[in-house]
Amino acid sequence: MRTVTLGKTGITTPQNAFGALPIQRDDFDTAVKLLRRAYEGGMTFFDTARAYSDSEEKCGIALSDVRDKITIATKTGAKNPDDMKAHIETSLTKLKTDHIDIYQFHLAGQCYRPGDGTGMYECMEDLKRQGMIRHIGITAHKIGVAEEAAESGLYETVQFPLSYLSGAREVKLVELCRKNDVGFIAMKALAGGLITDYRAAYAYISQFDNVVPIWGVQREHELDQWLSLMTDQVTLDENIKARIEADKTQLGTEFCRGCGYCQPCPMDITIFQCARISLMLRRAPSKDWLTEHWQNEMAKIENCIECGQCMKKCPYELNIPKLLKKNYEDYKNVLAGKTIV
Repeated sequence: MRTVTLGKTGITTPQNAFGALPIQRDDFDTAVKLLRRAYEGGMTFFDTARAYSDSEEKCGIALSDVRDKITIATKTGAKNPDDMKAHIETSLTKLKTDHIDIYQFHLAGQCYRPGDGTGMYECMEDLKRQGMIRHIGITAHKIGVAEEAAESGLYETVQFPLSYLSGAREVKLVELCRKNDVGFIAMKALAGGLITDYRAAYAYISQFDNVVPIWGVQREHELDQWLSLMTDQVTLDENIKARIEADKTQLGTEFCRGCGYCQPCPMDITIFQCARISLMLRRAPSKDWLTEHWQNEMAKIENCIECGQCMKKCPYELNIPKLLKKNYEDYKNVLAGKTIV
């Protein structure tokens, strides 16, 4: 498997990394076994966050004894320096380490800079001076923020959604990071579950020699797939290209990526799931989507007042009320035993 160096950080890792958001839904024993198997299978890059409930703690239990052999990236969603200082102390304790390799602003709504009045970037610099963090990174869903960060000279890594459903602007962001020697960490390389062919997902990412994908892992069979790629060489051949083009044709560009920027909804609609549920029923069918819970959640769409708040916040400029209504109609058809196309 190809190894990737994350820009000016100098961190080198297999192009196959562990995203530790889903393990917050596992019990401790399951999560620790998954993390340990990932390491023993060759993964050396582990991405977590303070916001992922007990994910950091599970990583600390599983990996603290091999700390010098792995890279740990975590994130702070703090909005002020005092909270950031509290976050880093908690993260270090939970992860059982004295430093974070890459500390990232989580889902940043702006590109923090020295002198911008927030004190946020200065706080990052102070943590770096103290040796609590090694490298400064940023994660975003708004591509304008990611582009600004990549060009700023302030960030050593940028984390942004990238998959074969991404558009030309996202690919240009990869090249912008390469040009500025900024490491690119790819989140949502399965497009939030819409991509179901892991080999095609990996083959697409593998064409970029400066990108490390973090695969969200919750179950053993998922980890088995990613670990198989350590030895099973997958390339972007004509068959995989055809599969990718078929998926892109089916999905188009007007679909919800599940980023959650649209939340909260004044009518309590879980937009980032309800606006994509018909796609999930087609591409990743599960009876779990048809439970009483999700029937109640989907019924909330009837209360949509089309206030437009979600549309203003959507980084993909989607017509969310229209998407919600379309998904609700599809959902009712599925409940009635009809086939959706």
